[in-house]
Amino acid sequence: MVLKLPFAKIDLPFNIRKPVLAVGADIKNSLCFAHRESAFLSRVINDLEVLDNFKQFQKRVNSFSRRFGSRPEIIAYDKHPGYFSTKYVLNLPRTQKIKLIPIQHHHAHIASCMAENRLKNQKVIGVAFDGTGFGGDNTLWGAEFLVGDYRSFHRSAHLRNIPLLGGKQAILQPWRVSAAWLYLAFGDNLLDLNLDFVKLINKKQWEILKKMWEQNLNAPLASSMGRLFDAVAGIVLNITKVKFEAEAAINLEKVASLYKSRSDSYNFEIKKSEEAFVIDPTSTFQDIVTDLERKRSKEEVAARFHTTVAQMIKLVCLKLRKVSRIDTVILTGGVFQNKILFNLSSDLLKKEGFRVIAHRFLPCTDVSLSLGQAAVASYAH
Repeated sequence: MVLKLPFAKIDLPFNIRKPVLAVGADIKNSLCFAHRESAFLSRVINDLEVLDNFKQFQKRVNSFSRRFGSRPEIIAYDKHPGYFSTKYVLNLPRTQKIKLIPIQHHHAHIASCMAENRLKNQKVIGVAFDGTGFGGDNTLWGAEFLVGDYRSFHRSAHLRNIPLLGGKQAILQPWRVSAAWLYLAFGDNLLDLNLDFVKLINKKQWEILKKMWEQNLNAPLASSMGRLFDAVAGIVLNITKVKFEAEAAINLEKVASLYKSRSDSYNFEIKKSEEAFVIDPTSTFQDIVTDLERKRSKEEVAARFHTTVAQMIKLVCLKLRKVSRIDTVILTGGVFQNKILFNLSSDLLKKEGFRVIAHRFLPCTDVSLSLGQAAVASYAH
């Protein structure tokens, strides 16, 4: 709908008194203008890092809200300081008439799904899985269980942090994340593992990356489900480089779809910290290596990993429901483009009595992020 029309109209379940313009993310960017009980989303601009795309974004910001007859009194933007959309907003001429409101990435994801499904301001368990979004603790988030509503949220559970060795290079060279998880699981013995993937590791480069890790140089911490899928894909499918983000994860899903039998879950731990539950998949990697060394098929290993992540979602949501007594679960974020994971997770949750809410018209990716930003901002002013 967003891709084909000049704009998409969403009927909101609440009234926005002050007109809001939300500027979305950098990849799969869309704008959202929301006022009263309607929200309008623009067509998508794929990547604002490309100069021509950014110029198009600037023109669209200047003209988008005018077509609906009102000037924005609030501009909502992502908290990521490196986003071009964020920098653009923060560099606008200051005026007392317009309030600027930063919105946390995954809160916006969850709010967008709530708004699209016409949920009022009720508490939900929001499961937001994607590549990376700027978190509230200056780390990169991407495997988040947020308990909250449009107004606020609490980060109640997440995946264990892993360093992205080399920053963005870890996205296009997923072997770096694969090796990091294997290092957590096996220490220096990872290079002795009888895996085809290990033979592809550049030993000298790995030693450099280890030193970067130890010295915390260009090794930002991330709790990313997208990067977890990349890591497993690298090990199972011997992938070291990709041309675009999520390419490795897409290939892993394709391989998993070829396995037609029922698959069991691998082991993992859910630990309780002072503030949140933390999912630790270290033992998952140990089990995957065991399966591969025993010559289990790549199809079976890929399918078992998908089952494992679905079980993570179910068990964490059960723990959060016990604490919060909330039984509505939102599934959102780009990782849920994975149909196997979405269907497994949804089925498991429904069997436990949860009400599962997902996107109906808009994509679960950052395309719909601006709608969530507008919804959250309307409660924040």
